[in-house]
Order: sequence, then C-alpha cells, then structure tokens
Amino acid sequence: MTDPSHRQLSTVERAYELARSGTCRSVDDIRRKLTAERYESVQAHLSGASIKRDLVALCKAATGGQ
Repeated sequence: MTDPSHRQLSTVERAYELARSGTCRSVDDIRRKLTAERYESVQAHLSGASIKRDLVALCKAATGGQ
C-alpha cells in the first residue's frame, strides 16, 4: 500500500504549497519552479485569473507583503 503522505501533488496543489512557502515571490517564480520540478501543463493550470489572484495573495502573505 502506498503512503498517501508521499504521493505526488497535483500541479495546482504544488503551486499553492510553493506560494505559501515564501520561496516564490510571484506567479512567474512558481511557474519556473514547477517547470524545473517537471510538472506538466504549468501554463494551462496557472492561467486563470482567480488562481493567479490567489497565488499572488499567498506569495505576498508568505513574504510579508514585499
């Protein structure tokens, strides 16, 4: 049986994780990181206005609004 804590996150789940982590300051940073991690269809997954708005807000909160 596979341990669910070690499962591969979806592209969107990983994007939110990166946004909350404080390691990415923008959606472009998140896209670059996801591409480097070999996630597929990054552009398609992160192209919607609402997800971009969410990710920007999370990045700002995680980096102290900088």
